[in-house]
Amino acid sequence: MKLFKRKDDKKTEQERVEERREEVLAAGRKFKYPLQWTKHRVVINTILITTVVIGIIITSGWLALYRFNMTDEMLFRVTKILPVPVAEVISEKVLFSDYLMLYRSSIISVERQSSQNKTEGSIDDLRAQYRRDALTEAEKFAYALKIANDQGITVTSEEVAEEFNRHLNIGGIERSEESFLKIISDNFGLNKGEYERILYLSLIKSKVEIEIDEKANKVAERVENMLKKGSSYTDIAKALESSIIYEETGGMVSNQNIDGGRATEAMKLEPGEQSGRFTSINGDGYYFVKLIKKTDSEVNFVSIKVPFTEFNSRFEAIREDGRVNEFINPE
Repeated sequence: MKLFKRKDDKKTEQERVEERREEVLAAGRKFKYPLQWTKHRVVINTILITTVVIGIIITSGWLALYRFNMTDEMLFRVTKILPVPVAEVISEKVLFSDYLMLYRSSIISVERQSSQNKTEGSIDDLRAQYRRDALTEAEKFAYALKIANDQGITVTSEEVAEEFNRHLNIGGIERSEESFLKIISDNFGLNKGEYERILYLSLIKSKVEIEIDEKANKVAERVENMLKKGSSYTDIAKALESSIIYEETGGMVSNQNIDGGRATEAMKLEPGEQSGRFTSINGDGYYFVKLIKKTDSEVNFVSIKVPFTEFNSRFEAIREDGRVNEFINPE
């Protein structure tokens, strides 16, 4: 016989169940809260690691572009997505992608032939020169874009498409788009979108030069008037001297000659005929052409060029004023 009862003996069955339940829950909390804390720490660590990785990528990209002058295709593709500037002309950003596009289109054929014709030292010199030229050209395009924006000058997608189609048939040869794209890919490393970007920039610059170069427009009008009165090309060259550039082919040349579009225009004429005023494919002036002789694939002609000068004069002026800021040293 028990003289004393344990305290638990006085509890009801319900109370003992509740008590046991609380003991189980308390034991579970010992595992629950450390697990929650661990998850929280994992999230924080993941954010920190991601931030560090992104920082490393950004720093590496910045060094590759702005310090080491790297120009590989991967960086080119990145700059097409991220519009980072390589320079600034007044308030207009010069896109790194435009600079790399122009540089790569110039150097690619040289690099492909370097093992055959050039020493590595001479290739390095060419790379430095082409980087300098590409950056200057990109800066001029940016300046043209600024003037175009200020003066409401535009180039439509239809104009770009028309210019692209004109390039398909340069030299009087009809090419398929597929074959033409292969040519520009093999020789310039460009796809269609990149080639159209160059056409767009060239058209903008050409329109700007036509708009602002009053001197060239007046000289071109004088040439037109003199031709209407029967003056010969040599007579015009003597009369206008340094205002124009007179050239003779000196014989038959290919109708695919790279000459600003003169050979192509000459192929449209009959011997003795002369063209009207047309803008150079390069967008650097007006041309007048007179055909002397032609065959199915060659032409002999004389030409007069009225060069654009106002745009370059303005660009050099703002460069001297320190309003062209470059973020890399291309050389």
